[in-house]
Amino acid sequence: MKKVRLGILGTSEIAFRRFLPALKKHNEFEYIGVASRNIEKTKPFVEAYGGKGYSSYDELLQDKNIDAVYIPLPPALHFEWGKKALQAGKHILMEKPFCVNLQQTEELIELAKKRNLAVHENYMFMYHKQLTKIKEIIDSGYLGKIRLYRIAFGFPMREKNDFRYNKELGGGALLDCGGYTLKLANYLLGDTTKVVCSNLVKENFEVDLYGNATLQNDKGITAQVSFGMDNAYKCELEVWGSKATLKAPRIFTAPDNFDVNLEVIDNNGVKNINVGIDNQFYNSINNFSLNINDKNKMFKEYNNVLVQSNLINIL
Repeated sequence: MKKVRLGILGTSEIAFRRFLPALKKHNEFEYIGVASRNIEKTKPFVEAYGGKGYSSYDELLQDKNIDAVYIPLPPALHFEWGKKALQAGKHILMEKPFCVNLQQTEELIELAKKRNLAVHENYMFMYHKQLTKIKEIIDSGYLGKIRLYRIAFGFPMREKNDFRYNKELGGGALLDCGGYTLKLANYLLGDTTKVVCSNLVKENFEVDLYGNATLQNDKGITAQVSFGMDNAYKCELEVWGSKATLKAPRIFTAPDNFDVNLEVIDNNGVKNINVGIDNQFYNSINNFSLNINDKNKMFKEYNNVLVQSNLINIL
């Protein structure tokens, strides 16, 4: 099978530290190079991973040797460069959120459909095997009837110049950590997920600093989600059942060398369930490969991206 030749728009830390090590392990991709508006910023990438340094995003997109691009730019730039990439005939792997609003997302998905190009929104945690294990436990009935999902993702205040606190760059807790909680809630509640109520708080910032929401499905099962960018660190899922409770304390950000353990608490005490290690970044990249090579998966991902964007838009 011919390898998918991939380039990167932007010299972000996540591209250098997480994406490229995972990409290099995947046999179906060939790394071509990275683009920056400052060519000097591409040198560490070239030294560490090879490939070419491009002096502009447009230069990379004009390279006919590139089939797909990874876009880890600030959210406000996703629409512009995602559109240019699709117009140049490239598949796109977009960091979350896909775009900053539903209208932009719909336009990019429609363009991708017309061009027969794959898209992928990089919510990596969705591809960690702990999520499959959690779903197996829920479906087994061991927890009893599900009464409530509690989902929380937040972290302490970062540097004030971080793009997450900048409205013009597409900042805000909802678009950042909040998106994770909505993605997981929708996965657990299913296709009938709807937002019941929500609250976003700016607290003297130009973007929302923290927030929460309640979601529900047609069976009346509820998910309470909380998120924030000036919080004590939390990255957890709690599934409260009629017979037992399950806790996953590193649901979103388990590194590829992290030994994941789940807790199940019932009347007999606490039971630890070892899931083991997994490389969720590699698995996410692999899903992108499947989207490129399988039309059914390609169209399924179009819908997944639209559903997620719609949930964020409602809040």
